[in-house]
Amino acid sequence: MPHPSGLITLLTDFGDRDWFVASMKGVILSINPQATVVDLSHQIPAHAVEDGAFVLQSCYRYFPPGTVHVAVVDPGVGSARRPLVVKSARYFFVAPDNGLLTHVLDQEGEVEVREIENRQYRLDAEGHTFAGRDVFAPAAAWLTKHQPVASYGRVTGDYHTFRVTAPHWEQTALAGEVVYIDRFGNLITNLTAQHVKEVREVTRRPNPQIRVAGHLLDGLVGSYADGEEASPRALINSDGRLEIFCRESSASARLGVSRHEIVKLS
Repeated sequence: MPHPSGLITLLTDFGDRDWFVASMKGVILSINPQATVVDLSHQIPAHAVEDGAFVLQSCYRYFPPGTVHVAVVDPGVGSARRPLVVKSARYFFVAPDNGLLTHVLDQEGEVEVREIENRQYRLDAEGHTFAGRDVFAPAAAWLTKHQPVASYGRVTGDYHTFRVTAPHWEQTALAGEVVYIDRFGNLITNLTAQHVKEVREVTRRPNPQIRVAGHLLDGLVGSYADGEEASPRALINSDGRLEIFCRESSASARLGVSRHEIVKLS
């Protein structure tokens, strides 16, 4: 198990208009002035836990072992939902118990999950509207000061995760769905290069047909440059996922597609 490094990442839905992110950084640096704080994103749509979970799982593993990842997309702030600290074989995570760590808990294998109960690792505040500053930031900072995870609180095994839908066969088509829409309007799906290979083996066609929102796409292209502005195309992106795009425009806007739209390979 790695020791916590001095590296802390932050992922929130706070944006950059208000004082929220700056306050979290101030708390962290007051506890550990030698800490390095890296922003993953603060542009997660407000209260969008599933979006936050997807962004976190897409990038956390590219950081060095011992990194402390703080994720705060927390529509239940101030309620009975629990704050968690998680230790895996490589990383530490601090987040609310609302499903934000769903993909991480699945990918990291054996983990130690504890509720943050120790008042030593919290700030005192009159209200209960800013757990990012008062709970999660100090908890992360104290980890980088080598406070033992066991001192944070009791182990819990009934943490919350949301249901993750896997692609499935519907007669002769493999059905997946859009799981994330990036800032360019590209539609990122839960279908992968392996699924494309599986469909090719079943259909004996080199180029699978892709259906989404009434549109039929014939096969895959190699890059965004191979697409067309007015017509959607598909490719395998750098994370190995099937992605639908329109060249230099928003596929989401052009097709009227949002998260959970069905995408079929046949």
